[in-house]
Amino acid sequence: MASSSSCPYPRVFAALIFFFLIGFSFVGADDVNHDDEDSPQSPSCNNPFQLVKVKHWVAGAEGENLDGLNAKFGALLPSNAEKALRLPAILANPANCCSNSSSKFSGFIVLSVRGDCDFTKKAEIAQSGGAAALVVINDEEDLYKMVCADNDTALNISIPVVMIPKSGGEALNKSLANGQKVELLLYAPKRPVVDLSVVFLWMMAVGTILCASCWSEFTGSQQSDERYNELSPKESFKAETVLDDLEKEVLDISAKGAIFFVIMASAFLLLLYFFMSSWFVWVLIVLFCIGGVEGMHACIVSLMLRKCRNYGQTIVSLPLLGEVSIVSLVVLLFCMAFAIFWAATRKASYSWFGQDVLGICLIITVLQIARLPNVKVATVLLCCAFIYDIFWVFISEAIFNESVMIVVARGDNSGGESIPMLLRVPRIFDPWGGYDMIGFGDIIFPGLLISFAFRYDKANKKGMSNGYFLWLMIGYGFGLFLTYLGLCLMDGHGQPALLYLVPCTLGLIGILGLVRGELKHLWNYATEEPPSSPRGLSGEA
Repeated sequence: MASSSSCPYPRVFAALIFFFLIGFSFVGADDVNHDDEDSPQSPSCNNPFQLVKVKHWVAGAEGENLDGLNAKFGALLPSNAEKALRLPAILANPANCCSNSSSKFSGFIVLSVRGDCDFTKKAEIAQSGGAAALVVINDEEDLYKMVCADNDTALNISIPVVMIPKSGGEALNKSLANGQKVELLLYAPKRPVVDLSVVFLWMMAVGTILCASCWSEFTGSQQSDERYNELSPKESFKAETVLDDLEKEVLDISAKGAIFFVIMASAFLLLLYFFMSSWFVWVLIVLFCIGGVEGMHACIVSLMLRKCRNYGQTIVSLPLLGEVSIVSLVVLLFCMAFAIFWAATRKASYSWFGQDVLGICLIITVLQIARLPNVKVATVLLCCAFIYDIFWVFISEAIFNESVMIVVARGDNSGGESIPMLLRVPRIFDPWGGYDMIGFGDIIFPGLLISFAFRYDKANKKGMSNGYFLWLMIGYGFGLFLTYLGLCLMDGHGQPALLYLVPCTLGLIGILGLVRGELKHLWNYATEEPPSSPRGLSGEA
């Protein structure tokens, strides 16, 4: 990165935000992928793993549904609750269901604890006793994959076998031990091929880049220029001074800076992977709130100044802060209250809305500060990001036995906390709920190139058809569509979105520039002459 700002805050803020956001380039869902290609396969042990809903009644009163996971063997469950049987539950005797019981299980669903013998052995014993199904209670909250052993090649298990978490199983066991009647109903509802949330997420990502690219045009150059001076207004708001301040705060990305930040993003991702914990995620939440407040404040003040320039003229003197614009201070307090409310209610069902508002405002602000000077730097940045995304989503699985990017994005080992650097939308028609999400990097990386195309078209007086901005927006939308198509075809496995977005944006501008004979101009183009003195941390591209 490079900057000539005399005031360090905008440069540090942009560098910090760019650093901790750049690593999250991921499109996917927040559920666990249950595919298993490594377990022994046989005709009698080849079930697809499916999430199971376990409805239960205690003494006739319906309790909260439990989530379970079916075994690789046994019968598959119906997808509709109407086709499933509601049967009484009974405890295995012995509890581990590893030896024959004197009790008869006919017409019952057997509850067994995990351990002491193979899952297939438990199922065979429950079936021999006449059980209608076997429910295994795990010894922890995660759902373990029940697979077959290498020598289980001729199984004859015809009852469904399901695992449920420890807490839910212990509650059922306690009710049965107290002599209460417990009834269970097991079924495995199917997810829709495409949920409407994907459409909303697509519109959100495309709309964010569109807004960020046109933001300065929409708010007006002078009003936009004032946004970082609102908390400490000068005695004079002359347009020339304001414009000069903004130019100093713009970060022109260099080729060396692009490589540096992608390398640092990899290091940061590994740090999250190895040391993920609730306190670590809380650090990210605090950083996200700080960045979100700054971004939201900048967006709101810019829009207000567009309507009335005099908003920024009324000031008040405060201790420590000095002279502060009243309107800017009120907006700042509102933004802080909004971020604090989101952080306090981040696990509520509606918290996704606050996270998306803060995230979108943050992305818009980052795309106003960080800029690509030409296609040469864009090629370095996006090609590095292209390799980075593919490596950490797909190739890292061969090294770490799991996808590093997906593990970090899901927030595994984070004590129930989730990474905030994602836009997410709840699934509307999915019986399992959950969220579809996209990493900030999948918007910021292509957004930098698309914003450059907008500035290039404007500076060179190009129209929509013979320019580059419109075509890159179409390319980005199409690339995001291909990403979700890949997500669907790969059964929900997280996708490296830049695998699709980079060819559809960088590749497109390269082809158009070549056909139009403007590629050399795009390659070496710069919006301003470089200063004579060295700039920033990484020098020129």
